[in-house]
Amino acid sequence: MTEVQDLPGYRRRIRIEPRTSAEGGAVLAMLEDDMHCMAVTLRHEGGVVTAVEPVMERAPWTTCPGARAQLIATFTGQPLSEVTAKREKRANCTHLHDLAVFAAAHARGRPLVYDVLASDPIAGERLLELRRDGARLLLWRERARLLVEPESASGLMLHQLRDWIAALPADLQEPARVLQWAGLVAHGRTIPIERQSRAADLPPNCYTFQPERAVIAARVGELRDFSKGPDEPLAHIAGRQLARL
Repeated sequence: MTEVQDLPGYRRRIRIEPRTSAEGGAVLAMLEDDMHCMAVTLRHEGGVVTAVEPVMERAPWTTCPGARAQLIATFTGQPLSEVTAKREKRANCTHLHDLAVFAAAHARGRPLVYDVLASDPIAGERLLELRRDGARLLLWRERARLLVEPESASGLMLHQLRDWIAALPADLQEPARVLQWAGLVAHGRTIPIERQSRAADLPPNCYTFQPERAVIAARVGELRDFSKGPDEPLAHIAGRQLARL
């Protein structure tokens, strides 16, 4: 069987780096893929977020940078236990919000890297792979937008996996969500940029797509294809962000 890494397609890397002390610490979460390059640092003391430091190097819409202030307002002063997917996600950039949630969840854990590889469709079929710290953890096969592997999820679409993921062992639930979200975003590679240029046509699921911003948002269109050439996601930003921890 052809390996995902040998096929053209979408790539995403998420890297989480916690630093702890007796009083508190900081945790950095970074993400880069074809369309996005972002990072969030949470500083915390006594289990409470004392500072939120978002970075947005690449984003798909001109209005996206304003979401940095929204993230700071959402999570500054909150207990780490309250930095969850349930807090104002639609009002935020979903990617910055996800990074903040990852950072909080791993604030007292160990460094972690997730890599997602999603092949472009070939005859309606895609392979989706997730690696944790370089080792393959999940491999899904999709045909005509329906999963055919793993067998337990056969017949489901990616956006229908909530209950299936909730039934997985606890240590697989976060990786499965990472692969699900990235697999949905990866569909954008097959849509011509001119068909992605009207935010007002999209549901209000994030900061940019709220009605007051959707009417003024313009597509940036700065894309990178990490399946071609030697470059790897986060290679150029990780050192700078780690130096600030």
